[in-house]
Amino acid sequence: MEGDNTMNIVIRNGSVVLRDEVRVMDIGIKDGVIAQLGQAGLPEGEREIDAAGLVVMPGMIDAHVHLNEPGLGDWEGFETGSAALAAGGVTAYLDMPLNGVPPTVTEAALRQKLAAAQGRSHVDYALWGGLVPGKLEHLVPLHEAGVIGYKAFMSEPGGPGEDAFARVDDYTLLEGMKIIAGTGKVLALHAESEPIVSKLAEAAMREGRASAADFVASRPIVAELEAIHRALFYAEQTGCALHIVHVSSAAGIRLIAEARRRGVDVTAETCPHYLVLTEEMLASKGAAAKCAPPLRSEAEQEKLWETVREGLVHVIASDHSPCPEEMKDAEHFAGAWGGIAGAQSSLTLLVGEGHMKRGIPLTEISRMLSYEPAKRFGLLNRKGEIRIGADADLALVDLAAAHELKREHLYHKHKHSPYIGETMLCAVQATLSRGRVVYERASGHAGGMAGEWLKYRKA
Repeated sequence: MEGDNTMNIVIRNGSVVLRDEVRVMDIGIKDGVIAQLGQAGLPEGEREIDAAGLVVMPGMIDAHVHLNEPGLGDWEGFETGSAALAAGGVTAYLDMPLNGVPPTVTEAALRQKLAAAQGRSHVDYALWGGLVPGKLEHLVPLHEAGVIGYKAFMSEPGGPGEDAFARVDDYTLLEGMKIIAGTGKVLALHAESEPIVSKLAEAAMREGRASAADFVASRPIVAELEAIHRALFYAEQTGCALHIVHVSSAAGIRLIAEARRRGVDVTAETCPHYLVLTEEMLASKGAAAKCAPPLRSEAEQEKLWETVREGLVHVIASDHSPCPEEMKDAEHFAGAWGGIAGAQSSLTLLVGEGHMKRGIPLTEISRMLSYEPAKRFGLLNRKGEIRIGADADLALVDLAAAHELKREHLYHKHKHSPYIGETMLCAVQATLSRGRVVYERASGHAGGMAGEWLKYRKA
């Protein structure tokens, strides 16, 4: 071969998770991309990494995070949030448009978010735009400016400030879907029926019922199912590509699977907390485990795992939704901020609970964490799998490194998490983003904050 064959980095002897198999092989990285794959004979690297005994996975693409900038960096920011993501084997993330001030619902707000992110992310990132009432005329400019897709809420988001992100009414949802269909991008929907959950919450407050169990009862699975039904109907009418986020129930996943069989362009996302935590744990975990939709029963959780085993779940994302710790210390559970800080734990939880405990193949885990997010959100030309020509986005995972998660292990800004005190069955030993070693378990972060803004590119 002509030219210099020297690799910048060669990772040797790892169990490499490819699309359809896991094979012990070497990975040669040059100029930030995977240049060679082989079982022997790769040229020497400027840096050699011995991955013997480790699993080498495509870096996770976390399609659902809230880093809250601009304006709410005291909740979480790009620097701390991306540090946690990198430590969890995440090499790209999609940041949601709400809880920033202003929320990303106009092109001007997008420019503010880009300015906040510039030079302050350890790994690559894409940005969601928002679909809210009164801002339909901004959807196409956001598309042209490079948002990865759009996010909307069918229930109240509960964000801060006078200009907080607002839920969609049916008119805005339907008209917004028509416009988004024309852009070719995806609408991500928080699907819970506001008429149902608001009435149940009002009744609970009126009757003085403010426990964790009362909160769960106020957001039943039927509220999720009604909203998913309505969203699927609108998607069929408009041709809008739809992504239902953080589905908490197997029934919800199966509704989406049924719609796909009849030709609806829809994908399903769930989160590690629905697969690992249960409503029975809320009493001991407290508001650190509060989220919406809420955690479900152990029996419902097993049904959700079954949909994962059947391949009906397309994307697993953290829904990292942090806040200052005092916002989790409300007098009543109902008043505490609803959001789980889990950016750092998604990959280890899925490999541990899904593969090591339940025997789900690593290729399937990788499909949901990496390949499907890249495919759905227009990043597959560069990311989502280990192949020659793809970005060298890699997570090196030690399946023999069981450990208890402690507060001091966490890199996100406010060190609360429902996973503290839990045994993680494996650990991320190193993360590479475009060939840069951005995190090593033994020494922490390195490589600078050179994360790049990613734009949608239709496969």
